[in-house]
Amino acid sequence: MDDSTAAETGTRIHTAPRTDVSQNQGKFRIHLNFPGHAVPGHDDHGYGPLATVVESFMDPGTLIRMHQHRNEEIISWVPDGVMRHDDRLGNELVTDPEHVMVMNAGSGFWHAEETYEDDPPLRMLQIFVRPHSLDLEPGIQHEPIPDAAPNEWRHLFGPEGGDAPLSVRNEVDFYDCRLEAGATATLPSRPGWDTYLYVFDGAVTVGDEGAAIGYTESALVTGEGDVPVTATEESLVVAFCIDPDAPITRQGTIGR
Repeated sequence: MDDSTAAETGTRIHTAPRTDVSQNQGKFRIHLNFPGHAVPGHDDHGYGPLATVVESFMDPGTLIRMHQHRNEEIISWVPDGVMRHDDRLGNELVTDPEHVMVMNAGSGFWHAEETYEDDPPLRMLQIFVRPHSLDLEPGIQHEPIPDAAPNEWRHLFGPEGGDAPLSVRNEVDFYDCRLEAGATATLPSRPGWDTYLYVFDGAVTVGDEGAAIGYTESALVTGEGDVPVTATEESLVVAFCIDPDAPITRQGTIGR
């Protein structure tokens, strides 16, 4: 773990290696990334309303049977392949590179996930956000998303009432970006908020001093100022802008 500072802006960049927290259920495997672990001495595995970012793998022909979530917002981001969703409301949805799904579990939401035998192997992120209140109205959002433009951040979800295609019930904004090798983009930020960066594919440097963040590694960036992200190879990165002081609940089924 590294901690670098840009003195002229007061920005701090806390880097974290690939997580060693994982579960292997054969055809379904996960690695759990805890943004709070990037900050030395931080007493919470999450960071404000962002509880955890889970790298999930499903082999072709995998069924995760119907199960319930409560009191968490679960976002499914699929950059390649398909994730098939079924729930007790009768929804049969396919999440793929053109769609994002937000399950606002609230007081309780039952769903199943599946890949067919002729689907490609699936690697995706499942993001767990802590809602601001317990036992909210459950529901699901499944929306088309804007086409990705090279080297530009794409805003995919944010707090209710914002301009993102989908919403969560707390103060978190989510972006993705496909960076060409050598390209630079400014990390998304909001005044008074912090930003968590995760490298899904490739490798980047972050900040003026070039903190190196590799494949499945991450960084939590705190403080004010523009922070450059430069791809040292073709990369796919995601970023979360987080209000660290937002009211949160900690009774989610998984994220907590």
